[in-house]
Amino acid sequence: MKKITSKKIIPEARFLVILFILLNLSFNRPASLQPLSLAPAGQAISSQEKPLSGQLSISGAWALYPLAVRWVEEFQKANPAVKIDLQAGGAGKGMADVLSGLVDIGMVSREIYQEEIARGALPLAVARDAVVATLNDKNPVLKLIQDKGLTREIFQAIWIEGRIKYWEEIFGQARKTPIHLYTRSDACGAAETWAAFLGCHQEDLKGIAIYGDPGLAEAVRQDPAGLGFNNVNFAYHPETGRPHPGLTIGPLDIDGNGRLDPAENFYSRRDDLTLAISRNLYPSPPARELYLVVKKPVRHQLIRAFLWWVLDQGQQYTGEAGYVALAQNLIQAEKQKLTEN
Repeated sequence: MKKITSKKIIPEARFLVILFILLNLSFNRPASLQPLSLAPAGQAISSQEKPLSGQLSISGAWALYPLAVRWVEEFQKANPAVKIDLQAGGAGKGMADVLSGLVDIGMVSREIYQEEIARGALPLAVARDAVVATLNDKNPVLKLIQDKGLTREIFQAIWIEGRIKYWEEIFGQARKTPIHLYTRSDACGAAETWAAFLGCHQEDLKGIAIYGDPGLAEAVRQDPAGLGFNNVNFAYHPETGRPHPGLTIGPLDIDGNGRLDPAENFYSRRDDLTLAISRNLYPSPPARELYLVVKKPVRHQLIRAFLWWVLDQGQQYTGEAGYVALAQNLIQAEKQKLTEN
């Protein structure tokens, strides 16, 4: 029998050891590096145990920004090796950035257009909120407004038709105080949603154009004759849950009976308003769903993991942040969309 020398055994052993190491590394890579074909997207994400690593970029709607800040903080606590760059700049910017590949995820606070879907936009509803009319708390007819409310038709006559130009004119009084009307200068979901409530588009809204939610709220806060609109979480103070000092909310006379009924009066606290939104007592629009938008196909595992987390663990933070959580059936539908794309 031919004797096998040690010179032949050593190279073969080395080869087997190297092969074992390579196979072991292949099957134990971080989740962010695993090929998507190993398991359906939903299954891979929901079974994630190891912390992720990598970078994400998010931009867009002011409306979603406060909640997104909380989501990013909590997600990074669980995944310290993940770095997320988050910037607000309006829904139009968020959509443009994600479709052009400048960011991974866009925040959008309006309905998604068919031409955006055709370009590959995949919108995932992640929360609900609303747009509200904002007034200065020194408004000359504030008591009447709080007693009677303001109808959709009154807002149309002010913002769209330009027929009502004085505050006193709303209630048939002699004209004294011109309405100082404000709108948004940036392409944004708040303006488009408010315009949709009034039956038009953002470009049809009259008024002095101000950039951003904070800027518009501040303009009205400094102007006793001012009238504007804001996303809920820029109209109310995040700590007190009440309108920012200097601001008050323009209440809607929803049934148009000429008075603000108790069932329509839910504006003194943010929690009362979000409860009304959740019960569909506040009209939609200006109540609406908020979206995180990605571009199809979604190949980046870290993007999938973050979006799945938002639709799952992330929903627990919506209420305390001043938003309305999605219904369970809608959450499941959005998860299914993510799994399929």
